Amino acid sequence: MEISKTLINALLLFCSLNINAQNNSKYVNTFIGTDGTGHTFPGPSLPFGMVQPGPDNNIAGWNHTSGYQYKDTLLLGFSQTRFSGTGIGEMGNILLLPFNEKKLKFKNSYFKNTEKASIGYYSLTKKDDIKVELTCSERVAFHKYKYPNKTAKLLLDLQHGFQFLNDSLVLESDIKIENNNTISGYCKTKGWVTKKYFFTIHFQTPFVASKELPKEKKQNAPKYVLDFNLPKNKVLQIKIALSSVSVAGAKQNLKSEIPHWNFEKVKQNAEKVWNNYLNRIDIEAPQKQKEIFYTSLYHLLLQPSNIADVDGNYRGADDKIAIAPNKEYYSTLSIWDIYRGAFPLLQIMAPEKIDGIVNTMLLHHKAAGFLPIWTAWGQDNYCMIGNHAIPMILSAYNNGFDGFDKQEALKAMIETSTKSHINSDWELYNQYGYYPFDKLDNEAVSRTLESGFDDYCVAKMAENLNDKTNQAEFQKRANYYKNLFNAETKLFRGKDTNGNWRTPFDPLTATSPMNNPGDYTEANAWQYFWTPAQYDIDGMKNLLGGKKEFTKKLNDFFTIESLNPNKFLGQEAMIGQYAHGNEPSHHIVYLYAYSETPKIGQKYIDKIINEFHNNTPDGMIGNDDCGQMSAWYILSSLGFYPVNPTNSEFVLGAPQVKKATLHLKNNKTFIIEASNFSSENVYQENPKLNNALLSKPFITYSEIMTGGTLNFQMTNK
Repeated sequence: MEISKTLINALLLFCSLNINAQNNSKYVNTFIGTDGTGHTFPGPSLPFGMVQPGPDNNIAGWNHTSGYQYKDTLLLGFSQTRFSGTGIGEMGNILLLPFNEKKLKFKNSYFKNTEKASIGYYSLTKKDDIKVELTCSERVAFHKYKYPNKTAKLLLDLQHGFQFLNDSLVLESDIKIENNNTISGYCKTKGWVTKKYFFTIHFQTPFVASKELPKEKKQNAPKYVLDFNLPKNKVLQIKIALSSVSVAGAKQNLKSEIPHWNFEKVKQNAEKVWNNYLNRIDIEAPQKQKEIFYTSLYHLLLQPSNIADVDGNYRGADDKIAIAPNKEYYSTLSIWDIYRGAFPLLQIMAPEKIDGIVNTMLLHHKAAGFLPIWTAWGQDNYCMIGNHAIPMILSAYNNGFDGFDKQEALKAMIETSTKSHINSDWELYNQYGYYPFDKLDNEAVSRTLESGFDDYCVAKMAENLNDKTNQAEFQKRANYYKNLFNAETKLFRGKDTNGNWRTPFDPLTATSPMNNPGDYTEANAWQYFWTPAQYDIDGMKNLLGGKKEFTKKLNDFFTIESLNPNKFLGQEAMIGQYAHGNEPSHHIVYLYAYSETPKIGQKYIDKIINEFHNNTPDGMIGNDDCGQMSAWYILSSLGFYPVNPTNSEFVLGAPQVKKATLHLKNNKTFIIEASNFSSENVYQENPKLNNALLSKPFITYSEIMTGGTLNFQMTNK
């Protein structure tokens, strides 16, 4: 009997260990999205990490905003920071390039078939016979180079960085060679933002000589060639730590995170950290689908980046140093993109990060006078329109997050919506009840519609906190979108200060501020028509004449063909006028849930999932935009998506996996089951939550986080 008990206990322990040892990181393919317009990168990073070391093929151009393109064969070297999936490049600082002086003609080339990447790891072999391996911690990049000879050379380029609309980068620098093992310093750069970064570089093997190269015109930072006499293993290891605060901060980051020279240990730790997040969802699906799904989850969690030092110090938007609450200060906040699906998904998958993100936005407001629009390295680049930190704050509040000051949040939301600042002219907006195109000759319609959503959010937050005056004022503003509804075209159309419609009017031509200015932002009139439906579906139905006309409008939207769609204007991955490649379209397919024919939307969801996503380098059509495209894929695979990302509702679509298990906080699980799941059964009916038939087309955040089972009956009609 005692032996049997022992065996049983051993088996139970084994099963428990197997569950805990789940390794979803093995499904991540970091090359997905690196070819074409996905703009992702294959190098290592930790979840929400400060550094992202990796290969750079170019420093400028729309195809190289992450520094990398899969089909590119040029290698400039390996820089330490970059963004994932953005439409504009920034970062790319501190470039290292090991080279073999005996094969100089191969200095900037590599064997493509040697390129390998996995969670927390990247490697390649250059054509001059040097093997490069990269890994990292949160704030420290770790390089390992295996040379063919014991004598080795290394280019260190502190002028390097990704450039945007400028022919120079470094404004000033202060670099010190402290000794033969350490180079430290500071650079101030002007690209997408003007920023300061501090660093320390430690070499395991001391360099025996250093030579500064002649500076070219407009270069304000040095480039060095360093010589090394390597040990018998011919390996050179280098650690680069960064800080937004000081060299001392960078050194403390290095000491705290990687005090040793064990490359494999750092690599293994990265995989362990990633699995802590990736194992929070388990899905039953074929290998290909798992690769797309878990890579999407990986891309979601790359940002925002915590740019506070290990001691909590950070440099704010006002260039002042302060201590961040809980040592968290987040940047790479692509707010126009992520407020839609990525931020609601983070509230499910990484709820421990949400208060820190909200507090960061409130700290930015204190420093700058308004909530952030799009931040990089803590500085606002004012990219895109609207003030969508506002819906992010409301979303967190409505979902029960309470680690921030609610009254301060409302104050920040109101001030951001009443004190004019870059991209927001509230006097003009309130005078006319819309942005007139003869006073604002670019994006006038889109800015009006997106500001309306922010106004709705301020009204709701004011209602939550019993501020009746602001509730009424901002609810009135939330209806401004109706002032641009043209009854003839049944679209939102530019209007001037005299109330005249813009003519001529072409609803199919997309406009964009950088290369085809007009009334819409990376979209056309059809695509922006559905913006107010994020918060006022009933109002939209009334404008159109009822549910029947609402349904017809959706059907027209998905069937009217585009004329010469231009990916640079957001016209990519098209179904009719639906442009999956850009964010304004992402919620529209879920509006079918409120139409007379919800199953048509389910058909399109299946089509989008299977035609516009793949487990190949070109498997992402459209910029990932800091995880928003990935979030759409994850949520839609699970069977729901937040049309209104602030009201806690996730609108039901059709699940794309047979079963998914969400491992939530407090040891709760939420299970999604698709009965009769198959490639033919693309529709769902009779959804049940905990065996109770749902009478509404959505489930709520609290229903998910409480745990339970959501069951869909799949059918082919």
